[in-house]
Amino acid sequence: VELRSPSDNLEPLKTKMQEYLDNGMRLGWLIDRKNRQVYVYRLGVAVECLDNPATLSSEEVLPGFTLDLSKIW
Repeated sequence: VELRSPSDNLEPLKTKMQEYLDNGMRLGWLIDRKNRQVYVYRLGVAVECLDNPATLSSEEVLPGFTLDLSKIW
């Protein structure tokens, strides 16, 4: 999980997430509080951008885990 701070530029964070994928990360979330977006990174799948999601599911990586974003937004 990467949380963008108000002073962070988004592009370097996207590059960092791609590096994590290149090194075997199976699932990553880049949370952009400013724009209320979450970029979902999955191994072997195109990056997905979610607009203002209420929750995030960890899918097959951590079965049963859900992140409630109401406290983050």
